[in-house]
Amino acid sequence: MPTAQRVSHTDQSDNFVLARSVLAYREAASRVHGRVLEIGTGTGYGTRIIAPAVTSLITIDKFNAPSPQNPDLQNLHDLPNTEFRQMRVPPLRFPSCTFDCVISFQVIEHIRNDLAFMDEVWRVLKPAGRFIVTTPNAPMSLTRNPWHVREYTACEFTGLVESRFGRVEAMGIFGNERVMEYYDRNREGVEAITRFDPLRLRDRLPRWILRLPYDVANRLNRRRLLAAHDTLTRTLSPDDYHLAPITPATSNPFDLFYIATK
Repeated sequence: MPTAQRVSHTDQSDNFVLARSVLAYREAASRVHGRVLEIGTGTGYGTRIIAPAVTSLITIDKFNAPSPQNPDLQNLHDLPNTEFRQMRVPPLRFPSCTFDCVISFQVIEHIRNDLAFMDEVWRVLKPAGRFIVTTPNAPMSLTRNPWHVREYTACEFTGLVESRFGRVEAMGIFGNERVMEYYDRNREGVEAITRFDPLRLRDRLPRWILRLPYDVANRLNRRRLLAAHDTLTRTLSPDDYHLAPITPATSNPFDLFYIATK
């Protein structure tokens, strides 16, 4: 589905988001084992990173299954230990205590009933199972994203995860000076667009009304950044990001990366 919420691994204007997403998957791949559930297949680039690290992988998404009409997902057929299922969540249509690990990246902010989502993840995990989850860090968002039901601060997200899991490691994905340079240029572009909304309708209108204009403006801004800062945009990579614990002194991760143990 061609929205700003499904990052392309072929469109280089998406590198800023793609690079940190790839880092998250690589970090998760070093921490998962056994039978794994991925909630949110997206375009499948992360699935290919996780699959070699585990015994079996079920990956689910609410959109269409792999087919010639979905070329990004079509290549999942050559992962012998991986199964795709089309599924909306919650609930998770699996028996309790099924998975050693569950991963879910950039999904929970789209889920209206986040507590029910957490309950279902907890239910399908085996005892001592691990949940690895990422979500945008609200203070780093440059404008309201109408595709998100909500965004979390680190404090809010810690409270949510700890309400269901007894052991939680709170980490964040941070960027280097190259990432921050791009972020500053991106902020300038967003401010140039939002100046045409002095009444801040973007914060007041229903989310469904804003999705199409948001997607159009977001894509145009990313393409503008690619044209104006070609080398920087094209060369951003996972090496420009790093994972570190969240502390009072580190308040600006782009994404929250939490590891919760049942």
